Amino acid sequence: MDYIERNYNLIRERMIEQTDISLEYGREIIESELDAGALNVIVKPIVKAFYKYWSDKDARVGTLEQIRITLESAKELVKNGEITQERFERVIDKNFSIYLKNDQTDRACKKNHNNYKKLKEITKSCFITQVEESILLLRTKEEVKDYNELSRITYKTKENAYKALKRQLDFNDAGISIVEQDDSILNVIAGKNIILKALRKGFEQTKKTLIEELDQIFN
Repeated sequence: MDYIERNYNLIRERMIEQTDISLEYGREIIESELDAGALNVIVKPIVKAFYKYWSDKDARVGTLEQIRITLESAKELVKNGEITQERFERVIDKNFSIYLKNDQTDRACKKNHNNYKKLKEITKSCFITQVEESILLLRTKEEVKDYNELSRITYKTKENAYKALKRQLDFNDAGISIVEQDDSILNVIAGKNIILKALRKGFEQTKKTLIEELDQIFN
């Protein structure tokens, strides 16, 4: 089953690349918002330094762990026989706590907030869709040399690939919307407005980039 390890590495590399691009978008947006705001010259460098540390360390490390647990869950299912609904749910339930623990939005939210249960359910749905799409990609046996080829062979058409991407984007959008509707869910003392703007603008920019990538892959 060498093709599984090959596909695993191709997916992992692409997901890490996308993570770094998204974090860079977020850093640029936060710096732009701080520059446009009314914070004084003493406070701004401190806040910028905090967000740079967060994106370079905490956020990246957490997201890399989410990538790992997603791919490991998918690989466990692909390598061990028929994927029944019972097996799938068992693997999801076993690994979701690790995925949730490393989710950046979840880390910043109050667990006793009225909307937290909804947010947690959306995060689980996002995890499930990521595992499902990873299973499809891992199962591809044809010879491929990069992620673009893997995606073309797996999804066949841009329309199919877009449907798969849209499922994940819609869950991400729903999660951000919950925080936007009531920012008291955020467990932070200051900077809520900046965080919300960075979440929304970063998501929209990442969404645009991912859709443009589909055009390149299926050109």
